[in-house]
Amino acid sequence: MIHTLLIEDDITFCLMLKTWLKKKGIQTENASTISSAKNMIERNSYDLILSDLRLPDGSGMDVLEWTHSKKKEIPFIMLTGYADIQTAVDSIKKGAFDYIPKPINPDILLEKIQEALSSKKEAEAPVSINYIKGNSALSKKLYEYVDIVAPTEMSILITGESGTGKEHIANLIHSKSARKSAPFIAVDCGTIPKELAASEFFGHTKGSFTGAIENKTGYFAMANGGTLFLDEIANLSSETQMQLLRALQEKKIRPVGSNDDIRVDVRIIAATNENLSETVGVKFRDDLYHRLNEFSIQVPSLRERDEDIALFSNYFLNEGNQEFKKEVIGFTDEAMEIIQKYHWPGNLREMKNVIKRSVLLTTEQYISADILPQELKNKKSEEINSNALHDEEFEKSQILKALEMCNNNKSQAALLLKIDRKTLYNKLKLYNMNL
Repeated sequence: MIHTLLIEDDITFCLMLKTWLKKKGIQTENASTISSAKNMIERNSYDLILSDLRLPDGSGMDVLEWTHSKKKEIPFIMLTGYADIQTAVDSIKKGAFDYIPKPINPDILLEKIQEALSSKKEAEAPVSINYIKGNSALSKKLYEYVDIVAPTEMSILITGESGTGKEHIANLIHSKSARKSAPFIAVDCGTIPKELAASEFFGHTKGSFTGAIENKTGYFAMANGGTLFLDEIANLSSETQMQLLRALQEKKIRPVGSNDDIRVDVRIIAATNENLSETVGVKFRDDLYHRLNEFSIQVPSLRERDEDIALFSNYFLNEGNQEFKKEVIGFTDEAMEIIQKYHWPGNLREMKNVIKRSVLLTTEQYISADILPQELKNKKSEEINSNALHDEEFEKSQILKALEMCNNNKSQAALLLKIDRKTLYNKLKLYNMNL
């Protein structure tokens, strides 16, 4: 059973919350003061701490700072009135997992508790951040750049084809920085509707618009003190770009519906699989581009570092063995030759899926050629010349050609064109290609 400490001096509220949490399978003990809370934390082991911000003998922030000074890595959720939102945001910067404004919505509280406990499990699990390093000259140069820029506070623009591991590089930079103990928040900009962008990035207050039934914490506040990774940055609308630029310049945000600014300290790492420099001044703001591009890193495609292909293949084979409880030794010579010659339009993401699927399917000690997907043995995909999609007529012809070759499968066509599926759909809409 989950063991939680609730630090709250409101006896009625405490009783109600403890009863509700017990029904959810969460055992809860209560402390009404900071001093009693410290004694209980010293004596017992807790999976989670819920603490009111305002306590009779001080602040919940005092408990948070004390637990960190004692090296007790316990997920901490702050409970606070709306007037104390700025202080609550500061608590995240100092290590709290999140805050919840009062009056508390039980469903949101349960969701935050589950997220906090999941984050604890992930933090305790061993994490491999070296799996795509490789031994090629390009791989070594890539990680040299990571080591150089990670300790700085520079904003970084990561470019590279879809599937090359841009988020992995961003996470690695964060893990090697002074911000490594603070949150790393990854955002897929391509999935954020234009109408909700301000709310997603900066948060909103209850009732600020139709559907805003609760206060919402935005990505900037979630990443405060840490790193905000903006993937597919080129997909942001011009209005959202302007709002983002203002937040970066002023280092403060204003939730939708609020009259108060919140100071934030966030390092930005952006990524795109497009040639952003070609769109500057056209669909991407040049001032935002230069703000994001203080340091640039190009993640090479898999075919550019083909000498690493065997290394990566065997790494993903071992991953597959662990996941499926199998003991596949390796690849036949014919299978490895096919893997080496294939151009891997989906890069590491595609390779991981292919190899793990092959591990699952094989009944032998070695993965043979017949186990590999047919597209690896097809030379047709090499006819697609998609180093860059920038001329309108050229783009249309290449998209049509890719869709035809993939029997109108848009996911496979996007792989051939070396763009993500969201970008392909945007292109189809832009050119009125209702396929």
